[in-house]
Amino acid sequence: MTTTTEYKIHLRNPNRHSPQKRMVESTSKRLIVKAGRRGGKTVGFAIKAVQRFLQGRRQLYAAPTSEQTDTFWYEVCRALVEPIQAGVLKKDETQRYIELPGTKQRIKAKTAWNANTLRGDYADDLYLDEFQLMAEDIWDEVGAPMLLDNNGDAVLIFTPPSLKATGVSKARDPRHASKLFKKAEADTTGLWETIHFTSLENPFISKEGLALITGDMSMDSYRREIMAQDDDIELSWLVYGKFNEALCKIKRFTIPTNWPVYSGHDFGPANPAALFLTQVRLPLPPDAPEYMRYGDYVIFKEYCPGAGFSIPQHRDRFKEITAGYTVERSVGGNVHGEGEIRQGYDAHSWPIKEPSLDKINAQIDRVIGLFELNKLYVFNDLYNLLAQLSNCLWVLDNENQPTNKVKDEAKFHLLASLRYIASYFTPETVVTGGEPLTVEDDR
Repeated sequence: MTTTTEYKIHLRNPNRHSPQKRMVESTSKRLIVKAGRRGGKTVGFAIKAVQRFLQGRRQLYAAPTSEQTDTFWYEVCRALVEPIQAGVLKKDETQRYIELPGTKQRIKAKTAWNANTLRGDYADDLYLDEFQLMAEDIWDEVGAPMLLDNNGDAVLIFTPPSLKATGVSKARDPRHASKLFKKAEADTTGLWETIHFTSLENPFISKEGLALITGDMSMDSYRREIMAQDDDIELSWLVYGKFNEALCKIKRFTIPTNWPVYSGHDFGPANPAALFLTQVRLPLPPDAPEYMRYGDYVIFKEYCPGAGFSIPQHRDRFKEITAGYTVERSVGGNVHGEGEIRQGYDAHSWPIKEPSLDKINAQIDRVIGLFELNKLYVFNDLYNLLAQLSNCLWVLDNENQPTNKVKDEAKFHLLASLRYIASYFTPETVVTGGEPLTVEDDR
């Protein structure tokens, strides 16, 4: 009588991360994924590789350095720990492979960065991680040909490279991965599938950790490494291109309680948002930038909780954020059509006024004017706001010239909050105590 022993496979559950789930469940012969740093891409690789290994397929994962293979190797060893410990599967830590003895069924993690370092192996499923850092020939000369005999599948994944990555890249063309992605997007044969997701879509990433790694990034690096945007853009295409990040993206400091606070609000059941600003008073606190002027503004808190909260719940959070401060004014919503929502907040002791300017472009002009005079500062850990500032573009005409229409304007909820509250501020003057105070731009 033959007995069968079952072993538990400890796989991560991708269901809470929809782009990762799509990557794992893809059946495309060729899949290329463009994802932000810490977006969960390597864990997705590991889940997919273990599932296919258990189907009897041979898996080969490659990344440019051994450090980059560590996450993948840890995940597959964790998933297969029970059959490994029982001796059903053989694990070789030195060569980093797990196999079913007597078969071709195997998972292997190796370092490879060009054609020569990938040679000498074969697979049913090939995974090339950090593809943007590899030489172009790794796919054309070795990767694609090795899959021909078994009609194998491939997953290529990359993060658009910033200038910081050029020193470690083996590629002659640093944009070769991006170009292949665009080519795959245009494919009509059904061979290629493309997936794009950002770091912000990973629900498991620490918000504090994300704020830490993005705090010192330039907006270009943020676009590429966090938002996984690799298009080459002109500064004139950015709606808020006048934002001087070198001067006005600043480290967080404690806001003095005598500084007045303002808030801007964007309504909506699915994506409500709010921004909280304060107005500079003298003397400056010791950890504030010494070049800040009396009457400048600092955006110190972003609020984007997601769906499912009532007006009283939002109100409670607003009061927690502003506890100990005097809120001078809250502004939000469209001038026409959202008066009932403002009335709802009024009834719950958080009065919100309508914007003083009606048109979106007039509101945008007010924000741009504040940016032009370097009167508006942003704490560098407000990564959602910084992401929207770096990705909000004008619609281009047929000659790639910007129009006066914002591309996908409805998705920039924090920027809408900024427009609304900024409609009460003028670039040349700031309102304080009901009287306009002229601020000279002596910087």
